[in-house]
Amino acid sequence: MHAYRTHTCADLDTSAVGETVRLAGWVHRVRDHGGVLFIDLRDHYGVTQVLCDPDSPVFAEVERVRSEWCIRIDGEVKARDPSLINPKIPTGEVEVFIRDMEVLGRAQELPLMVFGDQEYPEETRLRYRYLDLRREEMQRNMVLRSDVIASIRRRMWDIGFREFQTPVITASSPEGARDFLVPSRLHPGKFYALPQAPQQFKQLLMVSGFDKYFQIAPCFRDEDPRADRSPTDFYQLDMEMSFVTQQDVFDTIQPVIEGVFEEFGGGRTVDRHWPQIAYRDAMLWYGTDKPDLRNPIKMQVVSEHFAGSGFKIFAELLTQEGTEVRAIPAPDGGSRKFCDRMNKFAQEQGLPGM
Repeated sequence: MHAYRTHTCADLDTSAVGETVRLAGWVHRVRDHGGVLFIDLRDHYGVTQVLCDPDSPVFAEVERVRSEWCIRIDGEVKARDPSLINPKIPTGEVEVFIRDMEVLGRAQELPLMVFGDQEYPEETRLRYRYLDLRREEMQRNMVLRSDVIASIRRRMWDIGFREFQTPVITASSPEGARDFLVPSRLHPGKFYALPQAPQQFKQLLMVSGFDKYFQIAPCFRDEDPRADRSPTDFYQLDMEMSFVTQQDVFDTIQPVIEGVFEEFGGGRTVDRHWPQIAYRDAMLWYGTDKPDLRNPIKMQVVSEHFAGSGFKIFAELLTQEGTEVRAIPAPDGGSRKFCDRMNKFAQEQGLPGM
């Protein structure tokens, strides 16, 4: 028998009833039902219920087990009573009666509980990151990230791209943020830089004749944190293509992104009509080159309605070259209360009013 386990905590079902198995994992929780001890044993793959009563030769040892102890158990697989089946887990039809146990690692009182959905301060979660990452939600997030990256790689390979790794220690290059610097051992007083993006290296690949390149690339930027990335580094799908137009790039990457969202979207459908908005139109309609298209409101140019009109503020403004008046549609926004609120907002932004 293997030193630690014959099965994972997600493997067992009714086909294994009567077998002697060995499992290893962490004690998710312990329940004492009148002298019968139930333990939910957890590993990366799932949870199996194991139990022990005074007839077990290791009952006294099992009584001392606490949450998040790492243990190895030997036992006999038994079918659960039909009224006790747990349909929420793959192993819910069986349980394992403990015949032998070895404690692989004891745990002291925990600073945060792994079981349940309690909220903890971020400082606590980061200080005890190894515990935080044991939580079910964090395990799902980490697995999802890994699966998404694997899916992207597979899709890029399928359409003829090759993955190349570019250097991480390099010379400084102008980008959108400050560099992180690394002191040089060979040249005291001089520094390497961590790449903000693999820009120069991938362009070197393209002029060398490699037709299609991609990389799940680390990007190091000394900038303020954002909601969608950490303050020091993030990873991106980086790609280059030779002898193509902008539309070729759009047509290549759209199916990849659609496929990833379909695969991991939980059954959500993907709208295959991707509007392509020119920069000029985006700035005119939304005032930004990265609009949130869930908001259907578009600005419109209304200069012709105010040029030479009796509304002097706008009429005089339009006599100056290069000026125009734009309107933001505000359905149901014609009340005095609404207008006063918008006027106050404009003044808070440093404007004279609205």
